[in-house]
Order: sequence, then structure tokens, then C-alpha cells
Amino acid sequence: MIKARHVTLIILLVVVADQALKFYIKTNYYMNENHNILGNWFRLYFVENEGMAYGWKFGGEAGKMMLTLFRLGAVVFGVWYLRSIIQKKYNKGFIICAALIFAGALGNLIDSMFYGMIFEESAQGSYLVAKIFPAHGYAGFLHGRVVDMLYFPVISNVHFPSWVPIWGGEEFEFFRPIFNLADAAISSGVITILVFQKKFFSNQNPPENHHTQETGAVVNDDVQVQ
Repeated sequence: MIKARHVTLIILLVVVADQALKFYIKTNYYMNENHNILGNWFRLYFVENEGMAYGWKFGGEAGKMMLTLFRLGAVVFGVWYLRSIIQKKYNKGFIICAALIFAGALGNLIDSMFYGMIFEESAQGSYLVAKIFPAHGYAGFLHGRVVDMLYFPVISNVHFPSWVPIWGGEEFEFFRPIFNLADAAISSGVITILVFQKKFFSNQNPPENHHTQETGAVVNDDVQVQ
């Protein structure tokens, strides 16, 4: 049986690893700087994301604020939900996946809430590396940008054939999005739940067993109920 302290440890490990890598990238890389880690297919590539996971954006500054508030609400709800499923003794695998999703949401929420205040601007086209805790940050509370750096262009420098509709002749790359450890934790948790949902939820509501008791009493037309 998984306990609350185990879930807390999982969350702390993910958040600490996520934030440590983000701090390192933000204070050592300039915007769009990238370095190969394993050949050409795994790179650290520094970008900042104003929207959702994997670089998806949502509605400008107003959308940014709404997204941050949504993340905050999701984290608050997640605290209650995790506590609930632990108390109800849900499947261990499901609880771990929920903890990964929660940790990922918390990791990106920290960026959105505080990074604008504690970091300098990492300007596009600049070779300057941002400093931490400047006199003035690059944005206010709730307006920070999420730091992304994990880039896996497993297939690159390949072009669609000219006869392919819409994309004919254009470059094809897999995997194009740049993400972070928090995004990876969220995706891992969601995908695992989808793949193993039957196993996770098959025994949550086991059928009740109704027992009957045999007696030696004779039941016939002469027996009357008093």
C-alpha cells in the first residue's frame, strides 16, 4: 500500500529535479542556445514558453493569466484529490501517475508565478545570460515564462515528397516540440493511465458478497410465520 509520505517524496523528487534543471539552463544558457547531449537526437535547447506544455500558446497576456490561475486551481484541487485517493486505497500505479501529473503541474506553476520576478530577461537574439534575483525582474507575479530545454529531434533533415498534399517539399522532423521535466511527468502520468486504465480501475468497486445461511428447519405448507 502506498502512503502519503511516498507520494510526497515522488512529488518532491520531480519538482526539485525540474527546478534544478530550469535554474541551470536559465542562468547558463542564452536564448536559443543549444548543445548536443547524445548525438544529434538529444539536445539541451533553451527556449521560454508563455503558454501551455510543449510550446502551445493560449490567448496572449490574458490567456497567460488565465492559464496560470488554472494551474493554481489544478494544484489546489490536486492536493485534495491525492489525499482522497490515498485514503480510499486506489490502485498503487494510479496514485503514482496522479502524483506525477500533480508534480508536473506544480513545477510549471512555479515558473509562471515567480520566474518573472526572480530572473532577468533572456532576450531573443541576445547572447546575454540572465542573472537570478536582479533589482527588477522581467515580469510581474503570475506572468513568468516556463523554461523548456529538452529537445529530441530523432528524425530530422528529412523532407516530405513533393506529391504530399499541403506539406509537400517541407521539412519533416520528429520529435519537434521542446519541453521540460514537468511536461514529461505530466505526459508520462496521463499516457500510463490511458494505457493501464482497466488494470487501475477494475477492482475499485468489487461486487458485494451476499452470504446465505443454511438451517435445518423444515419448510412446507404446515410451517406458519408467527
